[in-house]
Amino acid sequence: MTNNPYAGSPFSYVNASAAGPYSIVELMPGVRNLLAYVQLKAGERVLLLMEHTVDPVVVQAIGAAAAYVGADVRVLSVPPFSPGGWDREAPLDIETAAFHEADVVISGTWWGEVHTEPLFFDQIKSRSSRFLSLHMTATAAALVTGGRLPPEVFYALLRRTLHQVAGAESVRVTSALGTDVTFSGLAWDPDPGALRPGDWRPFPYGGANFWPRDTEGVIVVEDCTFTGVPEEPLRLTLENNLVRKIEGGMAADQLRRYAPDGYYMRHGLVGLNPKVRIAGGTQFEREKHAGAFYCGIDGLTNGAPIKSGPGFAHCDCQVDRPTVLVDGEPFIEKGRLLMLDDPDIREVAARFGPPDVILDDNPLMILPRRFTGIETY
Repeated sequence: MTNNPYAGSPFSYVNASAAGPYSIVELMPGVRNLLAYVQLKAGERVLLLMEHTVDPVVVQAIGAAAAYVGADVRVLSVPPFSPGGWDREAPLDIETAAFHEADVVISGTWWGEVHTEPLFFDQIKSRSSRFLSLHMTATAAALVTGGRLPPEVFYALLRRTLHQVAGAESVRVTSALGTDVTFSGLAWDPDPGALRPGDWRPFPYGGANFWPRDTEGVIVVEDCTFTGVPEEPLRLTLENNLVRKIEGGMAADQLRRYAPDGYYMRHGLVGLNPKVRIAGGTQFEREKHAGAFYCGIDGLTNGAPIKSGPGFAHCDCQVDRPTVLVDGEPFIEKGRLLMLDDPDIREVAARFGPPDVILDDNPLMILPRRFTGIETY
């Protein structure tokens, strides 16, 4: 059996640890950064789209902070979403109607919008809402760890990353477990700054996202959407951006079951948030940790990659402590994001507190409240 120290992560909100009522005080710095990130304004209509199993303390913290700003807050408690189109016929008429009327949507779903057609990205882009997703992260632990990093520090990391990778021809990812894969023909998600109508963003803020035209090599999956942490090495062999071979016992069978027609490589993400926890965190938290990497394969539709809609088998594949080379130059070394030592990044961090504290990527060390941001409401 694979010995992975992160194997104990929860599988849904129903088995995520609940927070004590008084912990709402400790959630507020992260919630404050969340509202700053979404640029919430007084008078806007806010929809909190929360699964039934989300911790009430988390919902109360976000709702109370939004109301304090002067927003018109509505809370809609919904059944849990299923992954990868498993229940693709589920009626979402109420959720969709409420989403269409909101200025800001803050979504606390486990599987997120990428797995459902009525709330897929093309539908979000066609509306005027600003959509913030707590995909597996509507938890007290996520808000007091990754959520505490000041937005300005994350944007400094993201902009420096995009400057460094601009024009890059390839990204190569390797790991001690055997991952060795190269992405090329890269299109990077630009840094758009403040959320605009039709925008979708995750929270806590996480990393730099890209879409490759070609992917070649092997990924040894350390955790993924459909299998969790596999009991034996799960290997994906990619050629010409298609998954040509899946090996690894029961986990391989499970992965093939969700997309009988096969998979293609949809996107990758380099983690940039040093305060996101690793141990005990969900997969979608760990993916955002500074120095982590993940990529999303998606199901083929009638044998072809259709990127305008959901493939209904989207599967995120995690590599916890990779080495990443951008055009042959080191970007991450064995899980250490080298940019954290950059003088310009440290200068931005110094506006909030000691850079050694703000940028420390030890995920067990929670950022003290006094260093979590200067914005006040």
